[in-house]
Amino acid sequence: MYLPDEIEKYLLTLLPALGVNKLRELSRLVYEICKRENAAPQAVVPAQKNLTFEGVKKQLLARRYPVNFKTAPKNRFYLPKLELDPALRADLTVRPFYPKTVYIEKSVADSELADRARAAFPKANFKETDGKTQVGNPNFSKRLETLFIHREKYDFLKPCPCSCAAAGCGYNLINLGFGCRFECEYCFLQQYQNLHAVLLPANVEEFLAKIDGASFNKGPFDRPRIGSGEFTDSLVFDDLTRYSQKIVPFFRARPHLQFEFKTKSVNIGGLLQAGGCENVVVSWSVNSAKITDYAEHFTPRLSARLAAASQVARAGYRLGFHFDPVVIYDGYQPDYARTVQEMADVLPNDKVAWISVGTLRFSRELKKMVENRFPDNTILDGEFLLDFDGKMRYGDGQRVEAYRFLVPLLRKVFPKAHVYLCMEDPQITRGFLL
Repeated sequence: MYLPDEIEKYLLTLLPALGVNKLRELSRLVYEICKRENAAPQAVVPAQKNLTFEGVKKQLLARRYPVNFKTAPKNRFYLPKLELDPALRADLTVRPFYPKTVYIEKSVADSELADRARAAFPKANFKETDGKTQVGNPNFSKRLETLFIHREKYDFLKPCPCSCAAAGCGYNLINLGFGCRFECEYCFLQQYQNLHAVLLPANVEEFLAKIDGASFNKGPFDRPRIGSGEFTDSLVFDDLTRYSQKIVPFFRARPHLQFEFKTKSVNIGGLLQAGGCENVVVSWSVNSAKITDYAEHFTPRLSARLAAASQVARAGYRLGFHFDPVVIYDGYQPDYARTVQEMADVLPNDKVAWISVGTLRFSRELKKMVENRFPDNTILDGEFLLDFDGKMRYGDGQRVEAYRFLVPLLRKVFPKAHVYLCMEDPQITRGFLL
C-alpha cells in the first residue's frame, strides 16, 4: 500500500505548482486507484511533458469511476483528504466477549441483568455509577472492554429514522442496547458511536410498557411492525440479557402487533426456550459468501445463519431476511444468486415473512473510518458518489441494475414474502413496488 506522503511527493515531482486542495484531490484519486488495481503511482500517472492539473484529474476520474464518469455531475465525486492512521487499525484477533470493566448504574444494581453479569464475568472490575460518569475507551476498537448496565430513561420507542429523504418503511424501533461484538467493515457504529462501550438496559419491562396504547404506522404490512437491532445485533448478547424471554411472551399475548429480532448471530437458545410465536419474526442479515467471509468479521457464516433460521422456524417463529448492504463488485450477481439458492434449499418457504434489499451506503465520515480501521478492505473500491441524502452511494444506474436482478429473483423464489427496498431514493423505490 502506498502512503499519502509517498503519493504526494511523487505528484509534486510531476506538478510542482499544485496547491493544497488540488494536491489533495489528485492524491485521493491516485491512492484509490493504486489500492484497487494494485498499481504503483508511477503506473497510474506516468511522467510526461505538459501535464496539467485539469488533464490529470480528468484522466484519474475516468479511471476511478469508469461507469459513472460520463453521466454523474462533477459535484457528486467526493475527494476528501487522505488521513491514514495505522493506530486506528481494527484488531481482528478472535476472542470471547469478556469485558475488563463492568459499570452498573445504582438504580439497577439489584436487577437480574446485573446479577447475571456478575456471574458471567467474575474476573471483571465492577464499578457502581450514577449514570452520569463517562465510561468507555476513546478507541472504538476497545469498546468491548467496557460493559455498562443502565436504566434507559428516554429512547424506548420511536419511528425508524430512515435516511433523510429516503422512502419510509413504517418501521418502529426499540433500542435494546448499544454496541456490537461483530466487526462488519461497513458498520455505521464505527463513526456514530461516541461512547465506546457496550450498553445494555436492565429495564426492558419499561420498554414493553410503552407499547400498549402507542400509535403506530403500519406501513405496507398487515400489522404494526416493531423491532430492535438499530444500534446492536438483537441476539448477540441474548444469552446474557435474556431479553427474548420477556419479549416473546409479551408479543404472543398481542397478536395484533408483530416484533422483529434482527441478527447475524446464531444465539437462538433464548428464543427456543421461549417457544415459537407467529407474530415474532426472527430476521437474519445475509450477503454473498465473499462479503460474509471477508467483510463481516467474527460473524457466523451464511450456512450457520440459515441453519439457525431453520431451527427457529421449526419452533414456530416466522423468518425475515435483509440483503443489506448489497455490495456491487465484479461477479456479484452470480454470488448473490447462490445465496438465494442456498436459502431456498434450506428454508421453509411459507415461513419467510419479508425480505429487504438495500445497496451499500455510508456517510462521508464513515468512509475515512473504514479505510483506517480496515485498510485492506475491498468494499470501498466501488464507485461511490454523493447522493440525494448526502450519503455515499453507488450511481443510480448501478443500484437499479442490482435491484432489477435481485428483487424479481427473490419474489420468484419466495412468492409469499413481502420483498421491498430499504433506505432508497423514493423515485427508485416506486419502480419496485408491487
